[in-house]
Amino acid sequence: MNHSFNRLSTLATLDIGSSKVCCLIAHIGRDKKIEIVGHGYNASHGIKNGIITDINQATLSVCNAVETAEQMANERINRVIINISGEKTASFIRNSVISLHKNRPIGDADIEKLIAKSNTKINVADNELIHCLPTNYRVDKGEFIKDPRNIYGENLSLDVMLGFYPSILYKNLASVIENAHLEIAEKAFSAYASGLACLVDDEKELGATIIDIGGGTTSIATFKDGFPIYFSTIPVGGNNITNDIAWGLTTSFSHAEDLKNRHGCAFLISQDETESINVYPVGEEDDNTIRQIHKSDLINIIAPRVEEMFEMVGRKLADCGLKNASSHRIVLTGGCSQLPGIRDVASLVLDKQVRLGIPRNIPNMPKALYNPTFSTALGMLLFAINYNERKPNKVISRGSGDIGSFGKIFSWIKQNF
Repeated sequence: MNHSFNRLSTLATLDIGSSKVCCLIAHIGRDKKIEIVGHGYNASHGIKNGIITDINQATLSVCNAVETAEQMANERINRVIINISGEKTASFIRNSVISLHKNRPIGDADIEKLIAKSNTKINVADNELIHCLPTNYRVDKGEFIKDPRNIYGENLSLDVMLGFYPSILYKNLASVIENAHLEIAEKAFSAYASGLACLVDDEKELGATIIDIGGGTTSIATFKDGFPIYFSTIPVGGNNITNDIAWGLTTSFSHAEDLKNRHGCAFLISQDETESINVYPVGEEDDNTIRQIHKSDLINIIAPRVEEMFEMVGRKLADCGLKNASSHRIVLTGGCSQLPGIRDVASLVLDKQVRLGIPRNIPNMPKALYNPTFSTALGMLLFAINYNERKPNKVISRGSGDIGSFGKIFSWIKQNF
């Protein structure tokens, strides 16, 4: 199915996360200029680690966010672009090749033939096909080129980035959208959308991984030569840190979240040994029950979880040959990326240059949205107006074909990164 989002005057995106649900409504000009006219967000319920656990609660969370955005925009929406996250996201690169006529240069017909071939017999094996992204071309196995038109050669190849999500999990998400009386116009992996919102062109060209640290999951997308080459997710996020605080200090989840936001840090300094903070025991909010602890006690709970998170990310990057790639940098975004000191820990554990990624690629957006928390929702607007996917009309849903052949993407990355 091919969409022409850039011809629409209104677009709506829906970021369904483990800690929040966010809806954006935007008007799109003829020059692809984005004007955000409505936004709504609230705490999410019925969603854990990116997976729907309660259809009714998740539906209510979606409805509340959408209604707030609609009221601000003073218009109704019926179709949305949604994000996909969760531990079960998967990706690999598929290569297709055609022979060329030696006596004439490559033309549009050759490119169409190659794209059509790359879209045949895609084996989804009980998965939903989320992405089918054409990336770089090669002529006669040479260097990557973005536009091969008017070049002579014997063979033309194309790498297509395929992204998958288990069908059973996608059906639950689709049920929530349907119950909210909405239709899914398209979908995008969370980190891919965040990368579109936060990465600069040079980062996407030279090589960068965006790490979107949400409430229940941490999503990963790696870019190289201007295109994504790897997607993954780990089932750890900011909520895990909050849970650790709640258990470690015997306090409520809401108070643990407040402690994390007000006093949390990803590493310990000497001053933390003497500074004191107040903690309410679970079930009590009377000032007479307050107990004081050293700030270092809080940070000693947070730091190991943050280190573990980046160690898990490091193993993902190492498994696909990206951990030791030269000129590769890390960009952190998502709500938990704002935890003080997290950038330094990421740099130490991953041995990379690290910066904080704030949505920057949509001019004149509302100040309230200029925050890493909204990277995915904003990135999906850019995903829509620059949509270039060519998804097949039919896929193969049984057997063990391309799905699971992750060695292909790993060897491809090692050869070309």
